[in-house]
Amino acid sequence: MRIPCSPGILLMIVCAGSPVLLARQNPTLQGHPEDYVRADIEYGARVFTEQCAACHGETGDGVAGVNLRSGKFKNAVTDPQLRTVITTGFPAAGMPAFTLTPSELTGLIAYLRNMNTFDRGSSMAGDSTRGRTIFDGKGACLSCHRVNNVGSRKAPDLSDIGANRSAGSLERSLRDPSRQMFPINRPVHIVTRDGKVINGRRLNEDTFTIQLADEEGRLISVSRADLREYRVSTTSTMPSYEKELSAQELADVVSFLLSLKGQ
Repeated sequence: MRIPCSPGILLMIVCAGSPVLLARQNPTLQGHPEDYVRADIEYGARVFTEQCAACHGETGDGVAGVNLRSGKFKNAVTDPQLRTVITTGFPAAGMPAFTLTPSELTGLIAYLRNMNTFDRGSSMAGDSTRGRTIFDGKGACLSCHRVNNVGSRKAPDLSDIGANRSAGSLERSLRDPSRQMFPINRPVHIVTRDGKVINGRRLNEDTFTIQLADEEGRLISVSRADLREYRVSTTSTMPSYEKELSAQELADVVSFLLSLKGQ
């Protein structure tokens, strides 16, 4: 939902600063675009259009005396400061506080930091509708994951993944699942004292028990006292889609995942 703001200052961002300050603020002007993931920048461009362009314009110069493309932010030198300005606002200047998810904030900051060099014309924008089709079909994602009470419990529930994981993180998970796997989701191999073998996904551990989802998605609690063998793997059981999906298909799936906010 678009949050209205009066012609004030989106981030109290007023052109100011020396070349040294500019270099400190915007790594991309120093030739380091790798500091921000392209998927985050592209997602941030969408967030900017939805939340900010009404006042600041698509080119960032819609408010008199403010040019967001300049990369010179008077009250936000670092990214954490930029987050604070966005989420608390400057009511006296007509800018409201914005309530954004962590993934939206990450994307918006990445876009603002790269607005001066990002070419929307060359952007490979993802389409969430196409992404849903790939997710349900070619990707066969519901055979392991669950979304809004539909699908398997073998892998993590993705119903609110778009509110918690950035676009860049989601893209990396699709390309290299092991690299992005959270420790709590690592595959486990258990052999009990009576010889029963259980393979699954770790959900939780405490002093006395281990909770996991087995390969059929069933929730199991095992007493540590009953273990003969317990191994945790750092290799994800999720396949890589690096070669299975095209760049456009990956962008579409990421777009769909970003739309999952638990609502």
